[in-house]
Amino acid sequence: MIERIWHGWTNPEDADEYERLLKEEIFPEIAAKDVEGYRSIRLLRRSLDEEVEFITIMRFDSVESVKQFAGDDYENAYVPPKAREVLTRFDDRARHYEVRECVDY
Repeated sequence: MIERIWHGWTNPEDADEYERLLKEEIFPEIAAKDVEGYRSIRLLRRSLDEEVEFITIMRFDSVESVKQFAGDDYENAYVPPKAREVLTRFDDRARHYEVRECVDY
């Protein structure tokens, strides 16, 4: 199992719009790609003094599944044009981690 982690930041006044965009447009578009091995996406949000940080964590079965989603240069960030309009900055590259253990309590 692979988790793909990416960070983006908005101004506080754009944070709700960005979250709406993710939930109503971008996440459904990702699911509609029907990538074999794509399992889920989680959204984290944190308010800071002058900006709001967002983290997305996508789960895939394998690096090959990630490549189906993102292409051969699979670390390249997936940031649609609509998202770029409200983000003040973002990671150009996503990070990928092997899930070694997952325990639910």
